[in-house]
Amino acid sequence: MNSIAITTFAVLLSACQTLPPARGQADHNTAIRQVIEDFRVALIQKEKPKYVALFFSAKASEIGWQHVSEDRRLQVIRKTKPDAIKARQLPGNNFLSLIDEVVSTPESREETFANIKIDTDGEVASVSFDYVFWANGIKSNWGKELWQLVRTESGWKIFSVVYSIHDELSRP
Repeated sequence: MNSIAITTFAVLLSACQTLPPARGQADHNTAIRQVIEDFRVALIQKEKPKYVALFFSAKASEIGWQHVSEDRRLQVIRKTKPDAIKARQLPGNNFLSLIDEVVSTPESREETFANIKIDTDGEVASVSFDYVFWANGIKSNWGKELWQLVRTESGWKIFSVVYSIHDELSRP
């Protein structure tokens, strides 16, 4: 290696080692965890305006929302619906239909989260966790859920949700 390359490499290495850690990383993680908690509480309290405000857009067509059926569940569904597929985009399945169902029933609804993992650079984030959806105190469905979020001028907003579905049909 020539001396110019070695000097350049040393300067770059030194600069990289002295850069401060990402500013506000803990603040971003805290804010994202608050979005998750606000989502949970809005379902429990059946507060549609607070729930909708957590999303990047109030229009269902502008928010990604996709479920994937677990294989055993899909086999059971195919007994009555032979054309069923693992991941079908259903226009009626979106973030607004979820809150509308929650608000319209007098029964309790809750989604709980565990094993939360956040990856962010402070502008965009991906969040993954295990979820359980409870209907009237009964475990309705569960699986893995992944969110993509964007940080806007008004804070972190959910841009898309992808989740697996396991339920009673999934049991052997």
